[in-house]
Amino acid sequence: MNDAAPAPTPAPAPRRARVRAPELIGKGGWLNTGGKDLTLADLRGRITILDFWTFCCINCLHVLDELRELEEKHRDTVVIIGVHSPKFVHEAEHAAVVDAVERYEVHHPVLDDPELATWKQYAVRAWPTLVVIDPEGYVVAQHAGEGHAHAIARLVEELEAEHEAKGTLRRGDGPYVAPQPVATDLRFPGKALPLPSGNFLVSDSTRHQLVELAADGESVVRRIGSGERGFTAQSFSEPQGLALLPDGRVVVADTVNHALRTYDPATGAVETVAGTGRQWWQGSPTAGPALDVDLSSPWDVAWWQGRVWIAMAGVHQLWTWDPEAGTVQVAAGTTNEGLHDGPAAEAWFAQPSGLAAAGDRLWIADSETSALRYVEDTPEGYVIRTAVGTGLFDFGHRDGEAGQALLQHPLGVTALPDGSVAVCDTYNHALRRFDPATGQVTTLATDLREPSDAVLAGDDIVVVESARHRLTRLRLPEEAVRVDAVAHRTQRAATEVAPGTLRLDVVFRAPAGQKLDDRYGPSTRLLVSSTPPGLLAAGEGPGTDLFRELVLADGVTEGVLHVSAMAASCDDDPDNEYPACHVHQQDWGVPVKVTAAGAARLPLVLAGMDDEG
Repeated sequence: MNDAAPAPTPAPAPRRARVRAPELIGKGGWLNTGGKDLTLADLRGRITILDFWTFCCINCLHVLDELRELEEKHRDTVVIIGVHSPKFVHEAEHAAVVDAVERYEVHHPVLDDPELATWKQYAVRAWPTLVVIDPEGYVVAQHAGEGHAHAIARLVEELEAEHEAKGTLRRGDGPYVAPQPVATDLRFPGKALPLPSGNFLVSDSTRHQLVELAADGESVVRRIGSGERGFTAQSFSEPQGLALLPDGRVVVADTVNHALRTYDPATGAVETVAGTGRQWWQGSPTAGPALDVDLSSPWDVAWWQGRVWIAMAGVHQLWTWDPEAGTVQVAAGTTNEGLHDGPAAEAWFAQPSGLAAAGDRLWIADSETSALRYVEDTPEGYVIRTAVGTGLFDFGHRDGEAGQALLQHPLGVTALPDGSVAVCDTYNHALRRFDPATGQVTTLATDLREPSDAVLAGDDIVVVESARHRLTRLRLPEEAVRVDAVAHRTQRAATEVAPGTLRLDVVFRAPAGQKLDDRYGPSTRLLVSSTPPGLLAAGEGPGTDLFRELVLADGVTEGVLHVSAMAASCDDDPDNEYPACHVHQQDWGVPVKVTAAGAARLPLVLAGMDDEG
C-alpha cells in the first residue's frame, strides 16, 4: 500500500472561444521571409500574433515598439506576422511597404495586403489590431489600439504552458529572414536644419543618428550618436524634428524615446531636456517640470514666440517647452483624432508632423487629415484654422482653390520668403505651395520620393527625399508645375447598419489576473461623434460606459462614426499595495451605410472576443 499523497490535479486550461483562423492572403506577397510564401500550416505549433498595421499610423508604430520585447523574449515559440493593410493610395505601393519595413526596423515577416483581403477575413475595423492565434490554428484573442503588450505577454505564457502540456507546441527558429543591408550615407532621413555655418544637420532616423552635412548637402562632416537605438548621451531612437535655439543649441525631437534632446554643435554635448523616456497615456500630467512629464512621439519642433512648439504626433496635440522655466505643457488639441478648428484647447488634430514659424502664424502639416493648418495668435488667444484639407478620409493631388485642393499625408511645411508656404506632400511625392494671399494651391515639383521636410538655402529649397536617402536641391520656381487632378477616399467597405436605433458595444475583457481600476473614478471612457455631424440624431458626446444607444438621423444614408474608447485595468492582487496598471485605448473611424437589411448592433473589439458576434 502506498501512503504517499496523490499528485495534485493540474488546473484545467482556461476555456476560450475557438474560431478557426482564416488563411493569410495578400496580393503584394511576403517580405522578410527570404522569398518564401507562408501559410497558416507553416505556423502550426507556434503562437502567432497578427499585427494589422499601416505605416502612416503613429499608433501602429507605437505597437511595433511595444512588441519588440515580447518578440525577443519568446522568439522560439511566438511568430509575429505584420499584415500591412493600407489607408492611403501610396501605402498600397509594394515598394513603399518594402521601404517602411526597413525604415521602422520590422524584424518579422510581413504580408503586403494592398486590397485588404486578410483584413476583411478577420473582420478588422481599426489600425492597429492584434490577433492571437494558438498553436492549433484557432483565434483566441483580438486587441485594437495600443497598450496591450502586457496582456498579450500573459496570454502567450498561458498558451505556452497549455500547449506544452498537450504536446502541440513546437519550439525553434521562426520564419524571419533579414534582408541584405544597403550602404548609403543617410537612411530614411526625417528632417533637416540649416546651421549658422552653412552646413546642414539631418536627422538620420532609421540609423538613430544626427548627421552634419557640408554646404553641398552631400559630404558627411560628422555623425552624432552611436547609430544604435537607445536613450543615452550617445544614442537616439528614430529622431525627427530639429530646431535652432537662440543660444545656438539644436533641440531634437527624439521621437521613439518620447523625449526632447539638445545638441550643442560647439561642444558635441547631447542633453535630455524634456520627457522621461516613457510614453504619455491618458490620465498622465499634461504640464509641469519638463523632465518629469511623459511625452508621446514628438515628431517636429519649432521656435515660435519664445518657446519650442512640439508636434506631438502620438496624442494628436501641440505642446510647448519653455527652456527658461524648464516646463512643458499642452498648447492645443484634446487628444481626439480628427479635423476640428477653433480655440486651441478645443481643436482636434491627427498626427501633426511638421511645423514652421512665420510671424503671427505657426504652420502645421497635419498628416492623417492630409491638411495644412495653422495656429494664429489672436487677442482672444490661440486659434486653430485649416487652410487646406477636409478630414481623415479625403485625400489626393488636386491644385486650385484651397477649399477644394487635396494633399496626401504631408509631413513637412516650410515658410517661404514671399509669405506663402511650401508643403512636403509626402505620399504624393511632391512639393506643393499654398499662397494665403490668393487662396490657391499649386505644385512646385514632382518626382520626389516621400519628401518629409524642406529648408531654404539662399534662392534654393533643399528637400529631404526620405525614401531616396538624400537631400535634393531645387531652384524655387517662379511658375508652378501642372499636374492632373486626382481625388481619393479611404477604400474600406462600409458597415451596413439598420435605420433608427443602433446599439454600439465596445468589447473589453480585462486580461487574466487584472480587473478594471475604479479607485479614482470610472475606469472606462467612450466618446462618439460622426461625419457628417447630422448622421446622429442622438448618442454623440462623452460618457463612461463602453456601450451606447445611438440614433441614426432620418434621411442620412451614409457617413463615418468616430468612436474613441479607453479602459484602465490593474493587477488583481489584494496583497499588492501598488498594483501595476495598464491603459488600453483606441480610436475608430467606421464608415457606415444605412440599409433596411443592416445590423442593429455595432461591436468594436478593444480587447478580448465578441461573444455575441
